[in-house]
Amino acid sequence: MPHDTSPIQTFWNTAAAEFDAEADHGLRDPATRAAWARRLASWAPSTPDALDVLDAGCGTGSLSLLLAELGHRVTGVDLAPAMVRLAEAKLAAAGLPGRFLTGDAGRPPLGDRSFDVVLARHVVWTLPDPVAALRDWTGRLRPGGTLVLVEGRWAAAGPVAPYVDGAEPLLWDGGIRAADLVDAVRPLVAELRVEDLTGEPELWGRAVDDERYALVAAV
Repeated sequence: MPHDTSPIQTFWNTAAAEFDAEADHGLRDPATRAAWARRLASWAPSTPDALDVLDAGCGTGSLSLLLAELGHRVTGVDLAPAMVRLAEAKLAAAGLPGRFLTGDAGRPPLGDRSFDVVLARHVVWTLPDPVAALRDWTGRLRPGGTLVLVEGRWAAAGPVAPYVDGAEPLLWDGGIRAADLVDAVRPLVAELRVEDLTGEPELWGRAVDDERYALVAAV
């Protein structure tokens, strides 16, 4: 049975107006923006033939913009229409192409379309069925394609209350440790690695002491 995502959609619609105020969301500081640009260039390098990239849970499109600047063809999906509108405006203001759709990032409304790269940053922990999302995303990758999951464990001290009132309980509420995400992804891919991001304050605009990482996998 499909999950009721309406409380989650309402939450992120409301959050959209102030979303880019966070240093790692809006990437307004040149150092933070450059740090993410370097990371994305390592995960989705520029090639003579542009890559098709799915930004699942794209938010306001900050990473989509960096990917477009690398020359890639970007499709962004987000549950919140307000986020999608901001992402569209961000790329339009830069004079760069990008396609953005409102929909469940875990079940993107893209039919059987496939991609060279699927990126999701700080998304899997927010999904009612993250395991199904992992299957969807890896199933959309072309042979040799890359899955990039930027995640963390935000509540290392213990259980937390659901981040959205009225939403169904989330499997990975509070984030997911790298070791646990590796266990979930490994059966779906040919190879993977984990890159520690905790010790890179330029990515976050400040020093952090919780677990933050990127899981990069190839099918």
